[in-house]
This record gives sequence, structure tokens and C-alpha cells, in this order.
Amino acid sequence: MALKERVGTVVSDKMDKTIVVAVENRFPHPIYKKIISRTARYKVHDANNNCKVGDQVRITETRPLSATKRWKVAEVLRSTSQNKQEVNT
Repeated sequence: MALKERVGTVVSDKMDKTIVVAVENRFPHPIYKKIISRTARYKVHDANNNCKVGDQVRITETRPLSATKRWKVAEVLRSTSQNKQEVNT
């Protein structure tokens, strides 16, 4: 069985070694064909507390790490701290 992967945005980093990632799924309505956005929020294991709010991350499925945590950070695709440094320079 292949592990699932998702790409989303960090919306909370207040917990220790845990972040909340919002993943947006866009699809056309089956009858009306209008594009609908559904957002799923996943609790993700971030072992080194690297991720900050606004970062774009790739997450991958893993074994259950707690009652609600089933995902871990695979890589940080875009960091907001890098963007802020570029703007200030």
C-alpha cells in the first residue's frame, strides 16, 4: 500500500512538536459544475519544531503517533521566514 501525501499550509504551530496543516481540495460540483473548495485540517508531527504559520509543507501518512496525529512533515516547500528575509533585504 502506498503512503498518502498531501500539500498544505501550516495554520497553527502552538503545540510542541505538532502543527496543524490545512489542505484545500478543489473539485467541480457533480451537477452544477461550479468549483467547490473543501478544507481538511490535519495534525502533523514536526519533530524539530521547524515549521511556522504560513509555511507550505508536504505531509505524509504514518502510524498513529497520538489520539489524533497520523501524519508527519516530509519537507518544507516554502518557508515564510525566508520570504520575510528577502523582503527586508
